[in-house]
Parts: sequence; C-alpha cells; structure tokens
Amino acid sequence: MAGEGEEDVPRDAKIVKSLLKSMGVEDYEPRVVHQFLEIWYRYVVEVLTDAQVYSEHASKSTIDCDDVKLAIQSKVSFSFSQPPPREVLLELAASKNKIPLPKSIAGPGIPLPPEQDTLLSPNYQLVIPKKSASTEPDETEDDEEMTDPTAQSSSQEQQTSELPGQTPQRVSFPLSRRPK
Repeated sequence: MAGEGEEDVPRDAKIVKSLLKSMGVEDYEPRVVHQFLEIWYRYVVEVLTDAQVYSEHASKSTIDCDDVKLAIQSKVSFSFSQPPPREVLLELAASKNKIPLPKSIAGPGIPLPPEQDTLLSPNYQLVIPKKSASTEPDETEDDEEMTDPTAQSSSQEQQTSELPGQTPQRVSFPLSRRPK
C-alpha cells in the first residue's frame, strides 16, 4: 500500500508516488511504482538515444537541448496520434448510417452452411466388385498342397484376367446417420 517505508525509497520512486497522489490515487499496489519507473526509464533511454543520433547527424560532439527537444517531438508525433475532430467523426457516422442494413434472408434460427459444405455429407465411396458366376468349386488348403505350383499359377492368371472385364459398383454411405 502507499506510505509504507518512505525513508528508504529512491528519489524517482518518491516522484512517482507524489504524481499518483496529485492525481488523486491514494490506494495502489507497490508494483505500480516499479512499473511506472520501468516505463519512465525506458522512455528516457529511447529519447536520449534518438538525441544522440541527431547530434551525430549534425556532426556535434555532445547532445544539446535542441537534440533532446527534436527527439521528444519525434517520439510524441510517432507514438501519439490525435483523433480526428468530433465534427468530422459525426459527418462520417451520418454518411455511413444513411445506408440501411440489408434485410435478413434467412428464416428464424441459426443459419447453417449448405449440406455439401458440412462434415455430415458423404465424403468417400466404396468400390464393390460384382461377384462372378464361377462354376469352379473353391479349393481348400489341402487341395492346393496336392497340386503342383505350375497349375496353381495358371488358375491365378485366369482369375486376374477376369477382374478387368468387370465393372465395379460404387456405393456411398452418408455419415449423418449412425446405426444404434
């Protein structure tokens, strides 16, 4: 709180406390003083650095009052901008408010995007090959062991040659319905 340990406070902190008191701020945390001091020191360092650059540009060996004034003036014009006059803002607001807002096309409730743009629409397709009407009985593992490998490779070639002639059937499933 304010007023604790006044005797061991640095001069700059006392100045910040007196500024706060002159503005009517009586109750504040001690960190506020440290934050103001940090901002103050940073600002002074930036102004003096700019003043040094200006004095070097003018081929002077030391910084004088004019360099500091120019640095402060450039800092103020760069950091702080004045808002436009009230009359200008009122004219601008009146011109913008002349245009009526568009009528709402949507009905009651929250407007939703189209079905194709949602994650509920089908987003994949399955290819299901048509079953061939083969008259050959399925072989079991025991039958395969008894036959020679050359006969086995020829039967596989026959099966693969039949696949390209088939037209696959495409099926899509909507994701919005979940089986329970």
